[in-house]
Amino acid sequence: MASAPLKAQLTDLLNSMFAMDFLDEQFKELQMLEEASGPGFLAEVVTLFCGDAERIIFQLSVLINEPVVDFGKVDANVHQLKGSSSSVGAKRVALVCVKFRNVCLENDKEGCIVALHEIRHEFDELHKKFQTMLQLEQQIRVLDSK
Repeated sequence: MASAPLKAQLTDLLNSMFAMDFLDEQFKELQMLEEASGPGFLAEVVTLFCGDAERIIFQLSVLINEPVVDFGKVDANVHQLKGSSSSVGAKRVALVCVKFRNVCLENDKEGCIVALHEIRHEFDELHKKFQTMLQLEQQIRVLDSK
C-alpha cells in the first residue's frame, strides 16, 4: 500500500476544503458519481469547471473595463459562473457570484470591480486546491496500478 500516505493526504485536503467552505454537498455527489462512473470522472468535471471559470472571469474583466458597461452581459456571465460553481460544489465562488449579481443589478461599476477581484481571489484559491487534489489522485492511481 505505497499509496496510503497519499490517500491520507488527499483525505486531509478534501476535509479542509469542506471545513473552509470551499466545497459543499454537491461535490460529495460528484465524488459518488465518480465511484459509479469510474476513475477520471471527477478530474474531468473539475478540469472543465476550471477552464470555463477562467474563460468567464476573463470575459467579465473585459466587460467591466469597457467605457460603458453592459450590465446585462456582465450579469449573464456571472449567472453562468454561479451555475457552474454550484454544479461542481464550489461554494465560496458561488456565494461571491451572488454578491456580484446584486451589485450588477444596481449598475454599480465600482461594486462590480470589487466583486470581480473577490471572485478572482476565491477561484484562484480553489483552483490551487483542485490542482493539488488532481495531482494526488494521479499519483495514487499510478501507485495503485503497480
